[in-house]
Amino acid sequence: MTENIAQRIENLNWSLHTESLHEKGYAVLPKILTEEECTQLAASYDDNMLYRNTINMKRYQFGSGEYKYFKYPLPDIITELRQSIYPYLAKVANDWMFKLGMNEVFSGQLDELLEKCHQAGQNRPTPLILKYHVGDWNALHQDLYGEVYFPFQIVFFLTQTQVDYTGGEFVMVENRPRMQSKPIVLQPDRGEAVIFTTNFRPVLGTKGYYRTTMRHGVSEVKNGERINLGIIFHDAQ
Repeated sequence: MTENIAQRIENLNWSLHTESLHEKGYAVLPKILTEEECTQLAASYDDNMLYRNTINMKRYQFGSGEYKYFKYPLPDIITELRQSIYPYLAKVANDWMFKLGMNEVFSGQLDELLEKCHQAGQNRPTPLILKYHVGDWNALHQDLYGEVYFPFQIVFFLTQTQVDYTGGEFVMVENRPRMQSKPIVLQPDRGEAVIFTTNFRPVLGTKGYYRTTMRHGVSEVKNGERINLGIIFHDAQ
């Protein structure tokens, strides 16, 4: 019997993934979604009843391709993923805030973060699904959406590299103070996910911790079709 989402999340090696977040600003999770779940989520792209907005990336000069923001209530699987993963990341987020001397404490429950968003006028859900065809790409960016934001987000890979598409690497760039930027290129398999920093991460220097900012994007798709699910924890204005 397939474990439910919460069990799969609980059974992950969170010590390993937490270490990766501290050391690199991102962590690659092993296969969380089943083949069937990936297929169902990818197919849901065409069900416009699920979405509050569709973005043509070329129109806004974000790159090329299309993505859609889900509306509330979110599909059950997205709600489960969002709520199950958040408490593990809140612990890391609070450690980062402490290291950087920031007066910010994140609750261990997602509902309390969302209530804080709503009090700040951020009421729109941010989970999204993205589709890329040949020649499409996504410019380097950050997904902040307002004054209230959570330091981590996740991208789930719903199609298989080298089978469903080629190219389309997941790209991050870390901007390091007084140093050249560091490129990071990942190509996870279908069902896997990447947790990464929404904005910045703490790095230990000779005089204590300092910030490095990170942006993410997608390289040009060479062949096929690439579909991803993005989980952002804070709501948007």
